[in-house]
Amino acid sequence: MALRLLCLTKRIAELSRGDWGVGRNVASIGGVIGIGLLVSACIPNMEPPMAAPQPVAPPIPAPVQTTPAARETAVAPPPRPVGMRPTIRRSVPATTTRTLRRTPLASPVTDTPQPVGAERQRVSTLPAPRPSWEVRPVTPDARAIAETSYVVQPGDTLRGVADKTGAGSEAIARANGLTPPFVIKAGQKLTIPGGRYHLVRSGESGIAIARAYGVEWSRIVEANGLTEPFVLRAGQRIVIPGAATATASGTPPSSAAERAAAFTLDVDDILTGGEPALASNQAPAKPSPTPRRVLPPTAVVAAPSRLRSGFAWPVDGKVVKRFGAGSSGERNDGIKIATPVGTPIKATADGVVAYVGDGIAALGGLVIVKHGDGWTSVYGHASKLMVQRGQSVKRGQTLALSGQSGFADRPELHFELRRGRAPVDPLSQLPAR
Repeated sequence: MALRLLCLTKRIAELSRGDWGVGRNVASIGGVIGIGLLVSACIPNMEPPMAAPQPVAPPIPAPVQTTPAARETAVAPPPRPVGMRPTIRRSVPATTTRTLRRTPLASPVTDTPQPVGAERQRVSTLPAPRPSWEVRPVTPDARAIAETSYVVQPGDTLRGVADKTGAGSEAIARANGLTPPFVIKAGQKLTIPGGRYHLVRSGESGIAIARAYGVEWSRIVEANGLTEPFVLRAGQRIVIPGAATATASGTPPSSAAERAAAFTLDVDDILTGGEPALASNQAPAKPSPTPRRVLPPTAVVAAPSRLRSGFAWPVDGKVVKRFGAGSSGERNDGIKIATPVGTPIKATADGVVAYVGDGIAALGGLVIVKHGDGWTSVYGHASKLMVQRGQSVKRGQTLALSGQSGFADRPELHFELRRGRAPVDPLSQLPAR
């Protein structure tokens, strides 16, 4: 710019040496132009910069149709030339550091028993309603009757006498030595035994009655002389013996919640008090061969009348705990067989499922099957229950999958056989091996 200004000034000077008038005018014009050039040199260039050339994407090749055979023999694309690395877009600043959280390793499995209150293995079951003693509560409204006597009137029946006096017909029969068909005669003097009598309503179970009064169901069974099949009937009056079971503090329970908490469920309770009371016009439900049928909790399951086969081993495995009293003095009513988790548990004989659930904390996932002739089998510590209450099963049919539920020491099966209410050593009934 300075060089151009110098040349222009020199040209103006040459012209000024010519004609004076012309030179003076040219000189004036040259001065203006010179000043303008000087000013323009001090003003920055305001033209926008040239845009950078945009990269042109390479043409996309047309897809090549290949056959399956060609695809199998296709060669991997050539490696990227050294130095050509694609641009990496970071989702976080380059200076940010990420901390990896390590998951602690699970503690090793031990053979020590689970303490009471420890988290138990979950038990998988088929969809089914809760048992009758949970869905059909009982109101403890027993009536206290003093011991007295009654003279039979013409037309009286034993049940009619029970209704008049408020006592139970079975209790009156036992007190007077009456046997079936319990015939009484006019003028006969009957002893009416005193006690607390609960009137059984339709759908009430023995377990629910025992929980309502805080009394062990086994005591009620003995006080009323109940026998197989241990099914109550609506309208029956049963004796509630003695005082309620004491709480942990040693005092009798006062509230319904305390009475229920004082009651502890066991296998014998389910066998003798698990069925709901039959209504006068109700018949037991017939067994179904499929688990798709779901019985309502008020339905009574009919047990087989006869045992139709011998007993088979429910699983293969080593017997790790035998029947009877153990070294710690605790009695085992069955045997424990070590078996891996998920092993199919087979029915030991033909029968009908009487209970499916996990209501007994120590045994976890539990199945009880009635076989007839008073025989019952019990399967505990299962992880998955695969049958329904009231389902008929065949010997060798899968009932459940083994596990470590309840208070199991290891993955194992708790197996019992009972005749009536008495536990029997399974090894005395199972085939030798």
